[in-house]
Amino acid sequence: MNIEDYRNYCMAKKEVTEHFPFDNDTLVFKVCNKMFALASLKRWENGEAFINLKCDPEYAQELRAAYDSIKPGYHMHKQQWNSVYIHTGELSPKLITDLIDHSYAMVVKGLPKKLRDSI
Repeated sequence: MNIEDYRNYCMAKKEVTEHFPFDNDTLVFKVCNKMFALASLKRWENGEAFINLKCDPEYAQELRAAYDSIKPGYHMHKQQWNSVYIHTGELSPKLITDLIDHSYAMVVKGLPKKLRDSI
């Protein structure tokens, strides 16, 4: 997965917007103004691509135990976010998109019912 594939995949989801709320480097994707994915563009360009994704805490532990390329979220709440390291080649594109889908679903699940129903 390259940065354009990642961006296109995230942007194809309903009610998703992209932002640079922290700096000019960290690309953040939000659903209904809530973050579900973020990545450093500089690290991606330097061949050190990773995505921070929200994750169910139990599932996050399972993923970290199963894959060296999935670690507690860099600069994020360690129980609820994973850093998914793309550049290692360990993770299949399907797993990466599944993890993006899971993150999106976790955020949508936490939205007020009225917003959830609009998606």
